[in-house]
Amino acid sequence: MRPLTPEPGDDLARGPIRLDRRSFLVSAGALTVAITLGQPAATANPVGTPPATLAPNAWVTIGTDETVVLVFAQAEMGQGVMTSLPLCIAEEMDADWDRVKVVQSRTDRQIYGLNGTITTFGSTSLHNNFERMRLIGAQARKVLLACAAAQWRVAADSLSTEPGRVLHVATGRSISYGRLAATAKLPSKLPVASKDDLKRPEQFRYIGSRLPRKDVPSKVDGSAAFGIDMQMDGLLHAAILRPPVQGEKALAVDDAAARSLPGILQTAIVPGGVVVIGETVEATQRAKRSLRVKWSTEAKARSYSTAEVIADYLRAAADPAAAAVAMRDDGDARTAIEQASRTLVADYVANHVAHMCMEPMNATARVRDDKVEIWAGTQSPTKIQDAIAKHSGLSPEQIMVYSKLLGGGFGRRFEIDFAVDAYFVARLLPGRVVKLTYSREDDLAVDPFRPLVAQRLTVGLDSKGNITGWRHRVVGESYFARTSPDMIKKTGGKDGLVISGGAPQYALPNYLCEYVRQDRGIGVGALRGVSAGYSVFAVESMIDEIAAATKRDPLALRLELLKDEPRAVHVLEVVTERAGWGRRIPPAGRTLGLAYSADLDSHMGVVVELSRDKSSGTIRVHHIWCAFDAGRAVQPVNLEAQVEGGLLFGMGIALFEQVTIANGVVQESNFGEYRVLRMSDMPEMHIDILSTDNPPSGAGEAGVPPIAPAIGNAVARLPGVRRVRALPIEPNLAKA
Repeated sequence: MRPLTPEPGDDLARGPIRLDRRSFLVSAGALTVAITLGQPAATANPVGTPPATLAPNAWVTIGTDETVVLVFAQAEMGQGVMTSLPLCIAEEMDADWDRVKVVQSRTDRQIYGLNGTITTFGSTSLHNNFERMRLIGAQARKVLLACAAAQWRVAADSLSTEPGRVLHVATGRSISYGRLAATAKLPSKLPVASKDDLKRPEQFRYIGSRLPRKDVPSKVDGSAAFGIDMQMDGLLHAAILRPPVQGEKALAVDDAAARSLPGILQTAIVPGGVVVIGETVEATQRAKRSLRVKWSTEAKARSYSTAEVIADYLRAAADPAAAAVAMRDDGDARTAIEQASRTLVADYVANHVAHMCMEPMNATARVRDDKVEIWAGTQSPTKIQDAIAKHSGLSPEQIMVYSKLLGGGFGRRFEIDFAVDAYFVARLLPGRVVKLTYSREDDLAVDPFRPLVAQRLTVGLDSKGNITGWRHRVVGESYFARTSPDMIKKTGGKDGLVISGGAPQYALPNYLCEYVRQDRGIGVGALRGVSAGYSVFAVESMIDEIAAATKRDPLALRLELLKDEPRAVHVLEVVTERAGWGRRIPPAGRTLGLAYSADLDSHMGVVVELSRDKSSGTIRVHHIWCAFDAGRAVQPVNLEAQVEGGLLFGMGIALFEQVTIANGVVQESNFGEYRVLRMSDMPEMHIDILSTDNPPSGAGEAGVPPIAPAIGNAVARLPGVRRVRALPIEPNLAKA
């Protein structure tokens, strides 16, 4: 047994494209996009393109068979961006969508990254790249026009395009993109595309249309390649036994039983625990269970037990002397609350939640003297690249990361532990390809959970019931203290992932949002919805509590506080009209609950109709109505799917999901103990997508924040039931 000493670092990427290329700038007013051009030669082709091609730039390759290959640089984890981003390129270059093929980019951060990184997080893919992809398409179209103009000896501005063809209306000539690819040469002076070259919305052919997703057929027929599908001649498998408590290390290992099992090649201590390498997944998992390990017993997390931590956090939230950093401070909330005619105080709790991706974490690696190769489904290839470069002493360009489809991400695959683990394992057997797979139990035990947080909201009201001051204190473990300690120092202790500001959507006078940081030894991470998943629960619950205390309708109060936000008012008016708020009497035993969210710069109004079983206390959601404005709807049908997915994801968290820890040990191990939403729990859903003339904003996570408070607000309106201020909303807590 030989230990493998960890080295500092952690991150991902792919090797550079090895081809002759020229770069130029596509300027768009304040926006400047660097685009790299590839020569029309075989060496310039993305994977999967035909050999005879024209490559207007590094994102577009056109074959003589009329195939248009578009490069996709983000991570496709079910959110549909593998269609929506290439669709923007196809729109502006007038490609024939039926002839478009989408391929995953190499991890070349200079070509395909933003600010030097390729990452997918926070529902920002379309928001950050909408105009950028359109400019890339517009530039490709200008190259095609220039090529045709040179062949026909006419002015480029006398030409036009339709899907897959260049036209010269004056002479009736036309040529397909494929035929042009067979003969054209890139112009010596490359065209420049700007905002002025982009189509007006009324000219869109694809944007806003209900088109099928490019990634779905392969997922249906089984040909889609996820990280866990990785196969290669001579492939070995690995499993890691983790310490029972985060932060502990293996001190000694009895691996005799493991080594005696058939198909086992090696065991070793690695930074993540104790690894077993063998010929099959089954053999390594069996051997892992036979290991006898002496673990250290000094980790801070050993004193972490959920119930005690919640009690401590609630005390810190209520203690004005507890050290806090102001995330946002508008006015003088303390004085306004002290001088208020009436004060409302409420404490809210959100338990740890795990990601539970359907595809457990895995990565495949091969380590050589001058190169490391990683195959993984990842949200952050450049993070992996940088981390392994630090561990190995190689340059980032020597770390080749091959991104695969993700069987669920939700922020879990923004982490890179599984890829770094695979590197350390493969380093034991240089030149061999080793696939590391976490079992479901492994995955849950080391998941970077959504933070457990306690929140105290204190609101001052004047004699007429108007809000005069709002104070929001959030207590929880820090994400950035674990992942980016330098950032925490530079920001004076602010952690924008644990709490980003509370309630920025409402016009609240004298507003203060504070973060009370804890350090209990449990690593926390980003989960779909991020901090809004619990901060909106507290804010929207308090809005309803204010409405009840001042005898106002919850909708009327929200409309009053949002009167200067027309998009917010619109989604609330649409969703409440659909649900019959205030004019339809729900069936006996049912109530309606309302919530609003402006997370991700998107506006969402949600109404739920639910009931509660009197004997068991079980809450049943029967209907969800939702109105959603995420700016311009690039793919309306996919937007509906993302909203439905986010609402259901958040509903599971609101009603069932939680991780409990006792003395540092995670108590849940698989779906048997970790309850998730089931098909039998599904409500009827009614989604209104409101496409507006605003830049596209986040959608994949937007449904998570408002559903929990909508459920909580509906529960509080049930006869004889008290309000529940903790997530999940457990049946026994909702009893009268």
